[in-house]
Amino acid sequence: MTFARLGPAGSEIPVLQQDGVNYDLRSLTSDIDGAFLASGGLAAARRALAEGGLPVLDDAGLRVGAPIARPGKIVCIGLNYSDHAEETGAAVPAEPVVFMKDPSTMVGPFDEVRVPRNSEKTDWEVELAVVIGAEARYLGSPEDADDVIAGYAMSNDVSEREFQLERGGQWDKGKSCETFNPLGPVLKPADEVGDPQDLGLRLWVNGELRQDGSTANMIFGVRHVVWYLSQFMVLHPGDVINTGTPAGVALGLPGNPYLRSGDVVELEIDGLGRARQELVPA
Repeated sequence: MTFARLGPAGSEIPVLQQDGVNYDLRSLTSDIDGAFLASGGLAAARRALAEGGLPVLDDAGLRVGAPIARPGKIVCIGLNYSDHAEETGAAVPAEPVVFMKDPSTMVGPFDEVRVPRNSEKTDWEVELAVVIGAEARYLGSPEDADDVIAGYAMSNDVSEREFQLERGGQWDKGKSCETFNPLGPVLKPADEVGDPQDLGLRLWVNGELRQDGSTANMIFGVRHVVWYLSQFMVLHPGDVINTGTPAGVALGLPGNPYLRSGDVVELEIDGLGRARQELVPA
């Protein structure tokens, strides 16, 4: 069982997906957002499906949007895979490296990604995204994170490395360009994902495999990250956490094969679907 949002940008229809069928959730909610998640919406949708109370949606030709509405915030963890830290020449961090991403960067998993004007170093990053389902503040231990995680999705944490690393200040301006966070295609409830530290992540550029990693190689696991963040900020229902990327980004590859207009990025995470984005000029 997964959740998705289908339709034109800004007018997406919330759906529950089961056995290849999309069930319309508009009788339960207007959107898959923080309020829906906080109110137990995923469980309510599951019950409604079991009771036969959800109509099938005629989804022919509908765009696939991000599986949740725009979050209050997108929090990102940098250098969270040992192989990625090594390839970029960075020391393994003693604590999670935290930065923020503009929530308006979120787009659908098959939408175009815009290469910023004057960009020479636009890069890709396949990541496991955590979607928060309940308020998290000062969690007592990493084990408490399970109580506040609604589910998981796939993210492409697109980055402009010159803006991020060579233009002074913090990383955010290299991470917050428009369309720089495709999400989805689905939100999968946490209880259906299994072990979040045992998922394969893969990314291709123009058909060439560039990233092939596993969440088992995270320096700081999902539960630790959620607990850690809750010591510094309140995590609200609907917030998204990008948990880091494995080795294979352009920044760490010989020749630094950064993205250009016309390139195609495809990515997948075990159990969370596959996405495809074409690069276009901003």
